[in-house]
Amino acid sequence: MLLTTTVGSFPKPAYLVKARNEFASGKLSQEELTQLEKKATEECIRLQEDIGLDILVHGEMERGDMVTYFAERMKGFGISGLVRSYGNRFYRKPVVKGEVKREKPITVEMFQYAQSLTEKPVKGMLTGPYTICDWSFNEYYPERRELVLALAKEIHREVADLEKAGAEYIQIDEPAISTRPDEIELAIEAMEIVTEGIRAKTISHICYGDFRVIYPRILNLAVDQLDLEFANSNFTNLDIFKHPKFTKEIAVGVLDVHSYIIEKKDEVKENIKKALEVFPIEKVYIDPDCGLKTRTPEEAEAKLKVMVQAVKEMKVELGIE
Repeated sequence: MLLTTTVGSFPKPAYLVKARNEFASGKLSQEELTQLEKKATEECIRLQEDIGLDILVHGEMERGDMVTYFAERMKGFGISGLVRSYGNRFYRKPVVKGEVKREKPITVEMFQYAQSLTEKPVKGMLTGPYTICDWSFNEYYPERRELVLALAKEIHREVADLEKAGAEYIQIDEPAISTRPDEIELAIEAMEIVTEGIRAKTISHICYGDFRVIYPRILNLAVDQLDLEFANSNFTNLDIFKHPKFTKEIAVGVLDVHSYIIEKKDEVKENIKKALEVFPIEKVYIDPDCGLKTRTPEEAEAKLKVMVQAVKEMKVELGIE
């Protein structure tokens, strides 16, 4: 109970940021970059083990943007110029120019490498079909639904390969679901395709939207667990999930990843207590609101240490450890 984890991304070390820039300008080979990505991945695994997290992630050291990374590795996509995502952050927006196809596994090799470094479970991580569609320009499919379902079939193949490779947990990120509540049924239809026949524990991360307009419909997403943000909204959105009753496992975001401020341990404990008033303890996992890539390495480590210590003390107080 109260297993700790993170949502996926970790901040990249300075040497890897430099290497990625050098690779982009042709000063570094793919092989040299890959070795540095693996080095950073191992450091990320060791950090999580040292902190004491229960379920690990590989940190996404080989990825830039969560959508563009997949588009660059699938047939049917082109890549546009820079588009602002938020603040002063930009990404190269994918453009669908033909039939989308996954020609070979995209995430399996790095998952296997990360899992080989630890006895603890490492989550398989990928972006869901609805978000890939929503964050891309569509110049090929007549309707969004056709593109979303075509992507769902290809992402299902990736999920199945991750399961075959030994992934016990597979997370399908769908942050865009919260931004278009009128298309929630399409997102549900797509997720049914993505997770059909999968026996690994499946998770979907949704963040920074008005959950009130998509609840309780999100309970129909074909996953075992929903991973939602709470810290950024000061836990004011907890009331949404009281009625009707929440029926899935829930990963509760207790760290605000868009703030450089390091949470106080007692503050995190109080927020966990609030969550346990709404969700059954046997269904609750604890993690940050979202990926940690926007924080510095020092901030990310400090926040996670506070989170793990808060959970340890909560378990003692509750008599479950």
